[in-house]
Amino acid sequence: MASFSSALIIVSSQTPIPRTKISEIKKTNLNTTPTSFPIAPKFTTSQCHKIVKTFNYLSTQPVIADESCLENSEVVEVFKQILGKVGADSFECLAMIDAVQRLGIDHYFVRRNEEVLGKKYALFCENGLLGRNLYKAALSFRLLRQHGYHVPAGIFSVFEDRKGRFKQELSTDITGLLELYEASQLSIEGEDILDEAREFSAQHLKAWEEKLNHSHARFVKNTLDHPYHKSQSRVMVSNLLANLQGCTNEWMYAVQGLAMRDFNLVHSLHRREIMQFSEWWNNLGLGKELVFVRDQPVKWHIWSLACLADPSLSEERIELTKPISLIYVIDDIFDVKGSLEELTLFTEVINRWDYAAIERLPGYMKICFKALHAITNEISHKVYQKHGWNPVDSLRKTWVNLCNAFLVEAKWFASGEQPNPDEYLRNGIISSGVHILLVHVFFLLGQGLTKENVEVIDNNPGIISSVATILRLWDDLGSAKDENQEGHDGSYVYFYIKEHQGVRVEEARNHVNQMISKAWKQLNQECLFPYPFSSSFKNASLNFARMVPFMYSYDENQRLPSLEDYMKSLL
Repeated sequence: MASFSSALIIVSSQTPIPRTKISEIKKTNLNTTPTSFPIAPKFTTSQCHKIVKTFNYLSTQPVIADESCLENSEVVEVFKQILGKVGADSFECLAMIDAVQRLGIDHYFVRRNEEVLGKKYALFCENGLLGRNLYKAALSFRLLRQHGYHVPAGIFSVFEDRKGRFKQELSTDITGLLELYEASQLSIEGEDILDEAREFSAQHLKAWEEKLNHSHARFVKNTLDHPYHKSQSRVMVSNLLANLQGCTNEWMYAVQGLAMRDFNLVHSLHRREIMQFSEWWNNLGLGKELVFVRDQPVKWHIWSLACLADPSLSEERIELTKPISLIYVIDDIFDVKGSLEELTLFTEVINRWDYAAIERLPGYMKICFKALHAITNEISHKVYQKHGWNPVDSLRKTWVNLCNAFLVEAKWFASGEQPNPDEYLRNGIISSGVHILLVHVFFLLGQGLTKENVEVIDNNPGIISSVATILRLWDDLGSAKDENQEGHDGSYVYFYIKEHQGVRVEEARNHVNQMISKAWKQLNQECLFPYPFSSSFKNASLNFARMVPFMYSYDENQRLPSLEDYMKSLL
């Protein structure tokens, strides 16, 4: 049976409780029964020897430059075999899947994980139950939903009393509460029981914070602040690896060794990508010719690293960062440089997409349009060569929509007109630039390229608009101006207070947080639909939403400490 610390390693993406503190936490939480702890699967002696031998060899080798070296390594194959032998009706397989996800190595086991979860879902469909152990039921629910299986939230009704409230005895089960809180993050609109689960688990976990020692309380707080479903898992990997040092559990040893090797591989790969993109950006020359625009190639590529997390998508990440850089450039043109007359002319040229019409533009806008025209054609050509579909019309349309939305905002500011919050948000969803990024992701991935699917992606479907809503509203919650820019941006909070006289700032911010929560529910639902989009595209959309807090959580010094920590974890 796994120790309490091992359980928490699986439960949370944050720093686990140290093994030396196990006895102390057991004394504090006397009513938590051992049956709430996950059971770690055991390897046979021969399997352990094989894994140890393989990792001892790998540890002497230089950093791997090709993911296929790890993909086909002996230890990965051994781990796949063990995962495959664990029965789908057993909890061990889910604990393994959760661990490899949290350590960012699930891309090695995609097919095997899907087989296990498919069997688990089939068993659920037969009996309609996920068990009466809170931790196990909540973890099963979360993993199945994360992988697109629509398990009804009603499975948690077995944990309610006759009055429809969660049973009070659950308040002593810390691991169960943590996983219940994690599971509640995958709720969709109308699932009141998951809203109640979130409130119940958060309430009791906060109460535990006051009773636990500092390190335990910090662990619980980190889980409350950064639930796995809404966080970038790779940010947490280094902490998890550090706390797994010296672990004697054979199963954890296998996971740790593979994760450490993958960690080094991915960091090497990301550094190489940033060097490649920085060289491309410097050769493009926009940063030198347009001195007023932000010159941040590393920050721009962080978006791509987070969005397309699979190490095998290196080429796609580099291509994706190119339009991301242009979003920032065009934003600066509208926000800090162009007059309304110039911006109107620029938008007309973008709408016509007429290279000959650029002679009417001022010099700095000519430079920008030439780069936009060339990059759009270049990406379209690469997509056509690789996937047999020319996306140029769809890509052009995204830039037209972006510039039209930017121009609306410019006219509002120039005229002094103040839109109502709903008008502002409708336009802000487009001016966020999310549609441009995710449409490019769709074509770069090259999955599901049909006329019907392209029509859907061209019209800002819910899976895109929900992410854009999260970005726009989170950005508007910020109290600092981005990068000390001298431009003027609107704010949903500001317009909401203007429309609702007497509403205080804190009340408006609470309202915005509720809207963000609702947008997350929509995104969750979109990812559960038997949708025309691939799982890779859904994951990219989720990853983009997860990245938003890192990009827009400014501190009082107008810095982004979360982003800085994230960059350290990647580089």
